[in-house]
Amino acid sequence: MVRIASVAIKFSLLISWLFFLFGCGSKDNAKMGESIQDEVVLNGQNFLVAEYMEAIEKINPRPEGPDTSDMVRIEGGVFEMGDDADQARADEMPRHLVKVKSIWIDKTEVTNAQFREFIDATGYKTIAEKEIDVEEMMKQLPPGTPAPDPDLLKPFSLVFKEQPAGRQMYYPSDWWQMVPGASWQHPQGPESNTEGKENHPVVHIAWYDAMAYCRWAGKRLPTEAEWEYAARGAKNSRAEYPWGNDNLSPEKANYWQGDFPIANQVEDQYLRTAPVGHFAADELGLYDMAGNVWEWTADWYHFQHYFTQAKDAMAINPIGPAKSFDPDEPTVPKKVTRGGSFLCNDSYCSGYRVSSRMKSSPDTGMEHTGFRCVLD
Repeated sequence: MVRIASVAIKFSLLISWLFFLFGCGSKDNAKMGESIQDEVVLNGQNFLVAEYMEAIEKINPRPEGPDTSDMVRIEGGVFEMGDDADQARADEMPRHLVKVKSIWIDKTEVTNAQFREFIDATGYKTIAEKEIDVEEMMKQLPPGTPAPDPDLLKPFSLVFKEQPAGRQMYYPSDWWQMVPGASWQHPQGPESNTEGKENHPVVHIAWYDAMAYCRWAGKRLPTEAEWEYAARGAKNSRAEYPWGNDNLSPEKANYWQGDFPIANQVEDQYLRTAPVGHFAADELGLYDMAGNVWEWTADWYHFQHYFTQAKDAMAINPIGPAKSFDPDEPTVPKKVTRGGSFLCNDSYCSGYRVSSRMKSSPDTGMEHTGFRCVLD
């Protein structure tokens, strides 16, 4: 989890764990998964924090019921999920057939204004605004890890910090800064706010926070298969991006132009998040299926799940693996995020590709993570 991993940084724990946790995973470990045996990696875990789930259960759905006015209805169908192209990582393989049912899906990522309406109606407090539960934290750290200083357990989230040029190597622990008071209301810290950014995607949202919003809205998070099906234009498209195979450009998505993480040329006009709907919609009328912010899905992450799923001739409405396993952080169960963010760059993670997968623990909220909802 971000909150766990931030403490782990302070204690100089295994830096290698951080590569995939903090937003974009390096493409350098692309083929590592193939050498690990199924009987070993399938012993993952999938626990959720009871306190957070209970808070979600207490939320009353909005009296008006689900609002579909800003959603698109997508007819179900069959498509080929995953990829094996040059930029594909091991967890995107193999390509396999999947059938999904019809759904409604939000045209855009949930905005600050929409999330504000939810908060005003329910009084919900996001994970980033709560103190860390030290018992839950210690469950996910290696045995023998010393307990952290109580000051490190105060509410905080991670904010991106551009790095100075001149170093040979940069690590996620360099560019992510632990900022007390950073949250969806204060994206860069206590002195910042969302004034004038009501139509930007809400960020610093943990999976639990997204689930809470969905319960209030009468909707749910998409499965990973539903998300990719929608991003492919609801057809068996083998295109690299939601708009097709045309090269990525600042006119098409909000991403990092330049040398990551030291020099963003901001050719797309936005250093951080962009307003939803600023870039052109895809053929279904969906916005920002590539770039802007990573989007939570309902599924647990398992880096070899596609190999298991591909054993069937066709997966029907798959809901992800029963347990999570990330070899970068074996003790931390994670959920899948999709779509890339304003920090993604071809030299680093190319997360805006349709098949690209990322993962993060359910209590992780960061400056480049949001969500959109679906409805059956």
